[in-house]
Amino acid sequence: MVHRLTISFALFASVALATPALAEPVVAKLETALPGALKPVAGGAVFECLGDVCAARASGADTAGLRGCRDLARQVGAVASFGPASKPLAAPDLGTCNQSARK
Repeated sequence: MVHRLTISFALFASVALATPALAEPVVAKLETALPGALKPVAGGAVFECLGDVCAARASGADTAGLRGCRDLARQVGAVASFGPASKPLAAPDLGTCNQSARK
């Protein structure tokens, strides 16, 4: 019983410690400022956009990755940078993302 409790606590602690990394905001710097505020849904998360910046709490890998970038670019236009501060999209991925904005 004590062994199970220890394992359960360790599992809970590892998930709790991982949560802040998942909660890091995903920020997009747009190439062109928007005329007003928008709340597009991209990669499964709601982004709040104002001017040339959009931000959302990452709900998963889809939000912070290429899929989230593509979804957002289709709605607000090309992005100059995208992703959480700890892991922004690389230049080749930004190019792929921005191809979606042109369609």
